[in-house]
Amino acid sequence: MAILALVFLAAYAAPVLVEPLGQPWRAICRTFEYSAWTLFGVEYLVRLRLARDRGSYALRHWWDPAIIVLPVLRPLRVLRLIMLLKVLNRRFTDTLRGQVVVYTLGAAGLLLFVGAIAELESERHAHGTNIATFGDSLWWAVTTVSTVGYGDHYPVTRDGKLVAVGLMFGGIALIGVVAASFATWLVDHVRQIDQSEQAATQRDMQAIMRRLDELQHRLDRQGGAP
Repeated sequence: MAILALVFLAAYAAPVLVEPLGQPWRAICRTFEYSAWTLFGVEYLVRLRLARDRGSYALRHWWDPAIIVLPVLRPLRVLRLIMLLKVLNRRFTDTLRGQVVVYTLGAAGLLLFVGAIAELESERHAHGTNIATFGDSLWWAVTTVSTVGYGDHYPVTRDGKLVAVGLMFGGIALIGVVAASFATWLVDHVRQIDQSEQAATQRDMQAIMRRLDELQHRLDRQGGAP
C-alpha cells in the first residue's frame, strides 16, 4: 500500500508541477490516480470484512471512507506513506529520540509537499491569486505549518482555504507531538538518574553494613579470646 501511495502521489503531483502537461501523459496520470483510488477503496472494504467487530472497526476508522468519498480530502490519502516511516523507524532507530526525529521529519516533509501541491492546484489559476508557482506554494506551506503566518502569500479560493485549515491543524499536531515526546524523554531521563542514584546509595549502604558486620565479628572474636 505504501508503493501504491507513492504511485498515487506521483500521478497526482505530475500534472500540477509540469504545466502544460501533454494530453497523453495527463490521461496516463489520471488513469493511475483513479486506479490507485479504487484500490484504496477495495483495501478498506477488505479490512472491514476481515475485522472481528465490523461496527467497532468502522467507528474507529471513520476517516478512511470519508477520505475516499469526499473529493476535497483526496490528497490526504497519500498520508499512507507513514507506513514507510514505520519501516525506517524499525530499521534505523530504536530510541525515543530517534523515533521522534524520523516521524517528525518524515511527516513534516510529506505534509509540506502534499499541502504545497494541493494549494498550487487550487490557487494557480484563480482570480487575484498570489500563489502562482510551486515555490510560492511551498513557502506558504512552510509558514502555515510552522504557525508563523508570514502573510506575503495567502489563499483566495475555498479549496485553498480548506487546505490551509488542514495544514494549520497538521502543524499544531506536529508541534504537540514533538513537545510531548520531549517531555516524556526528559521525565524518563530524570527518573533513570534518580534510580541510578538510589541504586548507588543502596550499594553504599550495603557495603557499610557488611563492613560493620565484619568489625562486629572481629570484636566478638577478640572478646571471646582467652
